[in-house]
Amino acid sequence: MPHISLVVCTRNRASALPTCLAALNRLASDVTFEIVIVDNGSTDHTANVIAEFALTAQVRVVVMHEANRGVSHAKNAGIRVAQGEIIAFTDDDCYPAPDYLNAITQCFQDQSIAYVGGKVLLFDPSDLPITIQPLNHEVAFPTGCYISPGLIHGANFAFRRRVFDVVGGFDTKLGPGTPLTAEDVDMLQRASIAGFSGAYTPFAVVFHHHRRQTKQDEKDILRSYALGRGAYFFKGLSQRESRRLFIWPVLKRVGGHIAYLRFTEFFHELQGALIYWQTRHLP
Repeated sequence: MPHISLVVCTRNRASALPTCLAALNRLASDVTFEIVIVDNGSTDHTANVIAEFALTAQVRVVVMHEANRGVSHAKNAGIRVAQGEIIAFTDDDCYPAPDYLNAITQCFQDQSIAYVGGKVLLFDPSDLPITIQPLNHEVAFPTGCYISPGLIHGANFAFRRRVFDVVGGFDTKLGPGTPLTAEDVDMLQRASIAGFSGAYTPFAVVFHHHRRQTKQDEKDILRSYALGRGAYFFKGLSQRESRRLFIWPVLKRVGGHIAYLRFTEFFHELQGALIYWQTRHLP
């Protein structure tokens, strides 16, 4: 069995996906690993691109098709077929550094660590400096702590398999493909509440080729993040096991919005909370 499963979810990215796959083919690892690619209902020729890669890749490639649209559905499908003791995730517009898996493995040498996040840097310097995490120092996350949105990105994180055995899969009401992002921090928070500790390491690096270069691009993604945060805050406050962790951070955030007149951001977070409230009883 492979020690690490690296899961990549994709949808209708046939023209850009080969660059990501080429980066995956350059990965070096001191432990065995597999690559799990989940095609989330693509309607272009993504399936052909994946099939060609699977034939030429240097390691085992598992291809999964998930018709239910949404990255959380796709990630859950990847978890179901992954065979690794550690399950890592990156995105189809990200390029892991060649030593990425070794850096992840090194973190998990500490048996108390159950989840790890890493650095996310710009691939193209002409892209806007958003959707990245350039933090250069390590951060420890003890069990039962509040995890702030954006500290660890879903483009670069990994879990021991037992985390999913305990807390279940990603919340399918959250994540790209829905109106609400934040499926990544929600999973991290659930792991923390369930008694798992984690860490951020600057040594596990992926390069994000997000291609957002205009003010409108920035406005759109920041609105998306605000909607996701609102859903995350609402979910945390509405559940008994997490409520005490969320009360003070949410109160501080509301106070900051008022003090610095960030009413548009505040409105979008409230909107995200309302959307999640409306969908929480749906299957």
